[in-house]
Amino acid sequence: MTDARIQHAIELMTRFAEQTGERQRYLWTDAFAVTNYLGLALATRDPEFIELARALIDRVHHVLGRHRPDAGRSGWISGRSEPDGAAHPTIGGLRIGKRLDERPPHAPPDERAEWDKDGQYFHYLSKWMHALDQTARLTGDLWYNCWARELGATAHRAFAYALLNGSRRMYWKMSIDLSRPLIPSMGQHDPLDGYVTYLQLQDTPLPAESCTAASLDGAIADFALMIDPDHLATNDALGIGGLLMDAYRLAQLGKDDEVLEASLQAALAGLDEYAGWSLQMPLQTRRRLAFRELGLAIGLAAVERLAGIVQPGLRSLVAELERYTPLRKALETFWVQPESQRADTWQEHAAINTVMLATSLVPDGFLTLHRPADVSFLNPPAGRGPREPSHSA
Repeated sequence: MTDARIQHAIELMTRFAEQTGERQRYLWTDAFAVTNYLGLALATRDPEFIELARALIDRVHHVLGRHRPDAGRSGWISGRSEPDGAAHPTIGGLRIGKRLDERPPHAPPDERAEWDKDGQYFHYLSKWMHALDQTARLTGDLWYNCWARELGATAHRAFAYALLNGSRRMYWKMSIDLSRPLIPSMGQHDPLDGYVTYLQLQDTPLPAESCTAASLDGAIADFALMIDPDHLATNDALGIGGLLMDAYRLAQLGKDDEVLEASLQAALAGLDEYAGWSLQMPLQTRRRLAFRELGLAIGLAAVERLAGIVQPGLRSLVAELERYTPLRKALETFWVQPESQRADTWQEHAAINTVMLATSLVPDGFLTLHRPADVSFLNPPAGRGPREPSHSA
């Protein structure tokens, strides 16, 4: 990784901090931002970036773990007392951070308006679980993993449900208090993302003494049953990138199984279609969404790392995917240009575009599942850490 890429990522994250301030929080964006700070700590060996990641986690929990200021309720969305809520900030889930309050009960749905309304998305929660676990892995502070597991247990309980025929499904969007679905359809990759993320969480040790987070084994089995290997393919850039990110995590976790192969096959099918039409269109910025394309770029960065860790039977499939890795550079080159960033499509989503461009430039904090022993220069001193919560429950 060149110093120029690292410096550019630092500049982007400085811009992100200026764009969002203290209270303007959005869960997906902040999840990538946390892992970007971790990646910059790895790239520069500067522990100050770890402190930025910790501080952002605290802000997210105290904003998105609590009811909206314009809502009729206040306090932690878990309903816990102030000290108990602070000790378990994720146990009630986390709001998306949309600009408008959620749809009231019994109000008719409006598909267009729903995109601007608050609530909880499973695929945002899973990104936050990943960010918390990455922080635990890089710092050795395993309380972040405990919070991720508490969030995971809550999310599975709220989003997964059974149909009358006994088959299992997931809601796409839930209310802020997780009491009712706002969008009942199931996200195409939500079960896959849950399966991979919960395997990752269980792979990280828990704090030895007082974390009481439930086992995620049942949730992992449930997600596995919901994955449809024959319907994972998509021609959406962000969706393809997500498949590749999940595949890389599975490979790192040693899960060279049918789910990994199905994810890679689906990503290859999507790339074949994406390259066949999207890349032939005129490169008009107004028709392009940076964060979706940069999600693909991050996934292609994962492909560059896959060949050395997958089993021999999958290497030919990875080699086919590697034909598309030059696309990562093309996407980055386009979106780093100031004229591209002056376009309305960039400005309308400035914060999320900024952090995902930084992730593509320095992807290690997001993509690589480190162990604390591998990054000892970032670890806190042994013993009780300054951010270990006091548990009153």
